[in-house]
Amino acid sequence: MLMNIIHFSPHFPDNYYQFTVGLKQAGATALGIGDAHYDSLCPELKAALTEYYRVDSMEDYVQVLRAVGYFTHRYGKIDRLDSFNEYWLDLEARLRTDFNIFGLKTDGIDRVKRKSRMKEVFQQAKIAVARGVVAPDLTAARAFVRDTGFPLVAKPDRGVGALNTYKIANDAELAAFYAAKPEIDYILEEFIDGDIMSFDGLTDHDGRIVFCTGHVYMGGIMETVNEDEHIWYCSYRTLPEDLEAAGRRVVDAFAIRERFFHIEFFRTRKHGKIVALEINMRPPGGYTTDMFNYANDIDIYQQWANVVVHNEFRAVYERKYHCCYIGRKSNKAYEHSHEQVLEQLGSRLAFHTPVSGVFRSALGDYGYLVRSGSMAEIKEAIAFVHAIRGEGA
Repeated sequence: MLMNIIHFSPHFPDNYYQFTVGLKQAGATALGIGDAHYDSLCPELKAALTEYYRVDSMEDYVQVLRAVGYFTHRYGKIDRLDSFNEYWLDLEARLRTDFNIFGLKTDGIDRVKRKSRMKEVFQQAKIAVARGVVAPDLTAARAFVRDTGFPLVAKPDRGVGALNTYKIANDAELAAFYAAKPEIDYILEEFIDGDIMSFDGLTDHDGRIVFCTGHVYMGGIMETVNEDEHIWYCSYRTLPEDLEAAGRRVVDAFAIRERFFHIEFFRTRKHGKIVALEINMRPPGGYTTDMFNYANDIDIYQQWANVVVHNEFRAVYERKYHCCYIGRKSNKAYEHSHEQVLEQLGSRLAFHTPVSGVFRSALGDYGYLVRSGSMAEIKEAIAFVHAIRGEGA
């Protein structure tokens, strides 16, 4: 029997249409719901979709509910639905609950959306976490600071990415933050001086990890957004043993079934200790799914579809290359032009593209994907792309 699978907002981001293509190739009935006009969809997406239902707004639950109801009436029970975007996790969970669809439902959404709840699960998995508290007012915040000291980080307890996240260095900044704090829960965390790493992958229907990799980041996304820095992050060829061990414990603790995961950790600079930051029940953002492919010579979009439709990951991978994302921002005076970058990177350049608006604050205005078996070559590429005019003089 054909599986009926809905891809929410299948046109966004630009590279995610390939999940729908994978579904068709795996033998599923691929259905789409989105707010984009059908004529704006790329030809490959149109060819893969059995049917597309346009809504005026994905924020309007009644419209989306009606769309799922229509597909149910026309094709039978919906077996899966996903957007691969954190923003729509609540919407998806509510629909899975209302239509009794396999996957993350409303009763499990808080533990993967609220950072305070994530900490509880990390601790159950015996993973170190930054001390943190949901502090509703300045009095509670100051009580927390008496234990941790400054600096600290303030972030929405239920938020997406690094938006509205701040580093607070002293009491005056803390008071200013609370004077202007939005009417939502914020969690305060001790600042961890460390390098950010991630454990990323995909589980099958039974919760087995069928694909995993890891990445190291030049700095935090918070700093990239707030300080307008450019960014690079790169995949490992060999995963650090403690990172993989911690990541696997977290996957088990959250009982992740038939989903991508993106788990962020710090490695403290002082002691080299692994500290859990947060978990995301989605693929890592930007072009990281393409980095999976270039680093391993696989098609992760197709393999996800194979897992969902057949519960089989059919590719063999061995992390043949490092793959690195290098972003540039248009307001920086780079030493080398785009044309010079293309010439210098040569065969190491796997892909390059302008970055769409919503991702620019984190990824920059233009991105290059570079792959090599040698980390030394990757570092040379980063230095060349990010060289600022006059800094080497």
